[in-house]
Amino acid sequence: MQTCLRERAAELKLLERDLSKLENILAPFPRISYDDAVARLQALAAETDDPERKALLTIEWGEDFGAPHEAALTQLFDRPVFVTHYPTAVKAFYMTPLPDRPEVCYSADLLAPEGYGEIIGGSQRIADYEQLLARIHEHNLPPENYQWYLDLRRFGSQPHSGFGLGVERTVAWICGIEHVREVSPFPRLIQRNRP
Repeated sequence: MQTCLRERAAELKLLERDLSKLENILAPFPRISYDDAVARLQALAAETDDPERKALLTIEWGEDFGAPHEAALTQLFDRPVFVTHYPTAVKAFYMTPLPDRPEVCYSADLLAPEGYGEIIGGSQRIADYEQLLARIHEHNLPPENYQWYLDLRRFGSQPHSGFGLGVERTVAWICGIEHVREVSPFPRLIQRNRP
């Protein structure tokens, strides 16, 4: 972010981006657990008298976050925030559950401020063949479609992690663009769903 501000401030000003909102985007970013995030959202919902906002923020432990939840969480911080240890049930089958708390997995999402939502999602992948196969069955997925993925574990794997970065959403946030389709070279629209 600091490199972008240093080298591309003129372009950001051309886009009428408020640079003051980007100047304090410095590591380390705050980290909160999913448990803490849900408690904070529940407190925000309880504090408001606005029935529409209350409905948008209402969440129970085990539910995935929607855009209103992510936006409310990011308003509590002045920079991106990591939310860690999501419920296993709302994440992909290949994410490793915690040994002492299997209902939660080793996962993290980075939420961008100003309501832009998740820009990075990552997790530790299951390295054990039998555990991965069991998760495939739990999700009612056909194991034959994942044979190549299972073979990566069958013939030996190390504990490892991965993540995905939403490039267009990150660019939209940095540039202060309202909708991600405005930063995508080939956005999906009603009249066009492929380049």
